[in-house]
Amino acid sequence: MIVRAFLVAVLATIVVAACGRPTPERPKPGQTADSKEETEHAKPSDRTTIEAAVALESGIRTAKVGPGTIRDEHEVQGLLTPVEGRHARIVARFPGPVRSVKVAIGDRVVTGQTLATIESNMSLSDYPVTAPFAGTVLVRNVTVGDLANDQPLFEIADLSTLWVDLHLFGADAEHLRAGLPVEVERLSDGARISTVIDRILPGAATASQSTVARAVISNTDGRWRTGSAVRARVSLSETSVALVVPLTALQSMDGRDVVFVHLGDEYVVHRVKLGQRDSRHVEILEGLQSGDEIVVEQSYLIKANIEKSSVEESD
Repeated sequence: MIVRAFLVAVLATIVVAACGRPTPERPKPGQTADSKEETEHAKPSDRTTIEAAVALESGIRTAKVGPGTIRDEHEVQGLLTPVEGRHARIVARFPGPVRSVKVAIGDRVVTGQTLATIESNMSLSDYPVTAPFAGTVLVRNVTVGDLANDQPLFEIADLSTLWVDLHLFGADAEHLRAGLPVEVERLSDGARISTVIDRILPGAATASQSTVARAVISNTDGRWRTGSAVRARVSLSETSVALVVPLTALQSMDGRDVVFVHLGDEYVVHRVKLGQRDSRHVEILEGLQSGDEIVVEQSYLIKANIEKSSVEESD
């Protein structure tokens, strides 16, 4: 009985000691162990709370940090043009008065579709002027009653693919070659499309005396307009890095570069050290770990919310 009483007393002591020991807190979802330590040491003024529904409505978006690529890019200007062989100026086969016109500028036509009818001066019978291939009417130089001769009546082009002629000056021309990746940006709305340089043309552009690099883009939705100027970024080389974030994630606070780590409904300031960058991404050397979930869109809203809270607390 004495031995049994002794064992019960010892077991009770062990249980009490275990209950009194604090249980290690696990990192929250989207948080690494290293970033958890930095988050725990963050000052109250370095964090803010925004409910998920409010963040969604405000356009705040997050993504996980991971490896990526930094590109050595050259920015050049370019011009969209129809693909050679898919652009035609259509003339009358025989001279004579125009009896009907079936299409207008901007109309899409199919192969063999009648564009106009003309009465031949030779046979005094009507014959159709037809589309040689499917495309879009770019120019119409004729109306009913006109006398058709050797002048073009219509211009049509297949705009489902377009050439992008990039104009290169000085040293840029020496670095670029066929096969290099290109990102083409539409100036009207910032839309982008990726392609590669198809060839470097042998001659210089007459007006600008620039070297022309040519690429091809798809235009199935018809939103890329022939004759429009575009901006393009040519990647000369690519470097793989351990951590990258989009430039939209970066903000500056107290003279330091920061990003905001998302933990549940909380957003916490992480001060970061930057490395290489290109037009869209920047390398992170310190301050984040792979797997951290950060704000990548509308990060300025988080900054404004934290700064507003800091002012209110100081008052």
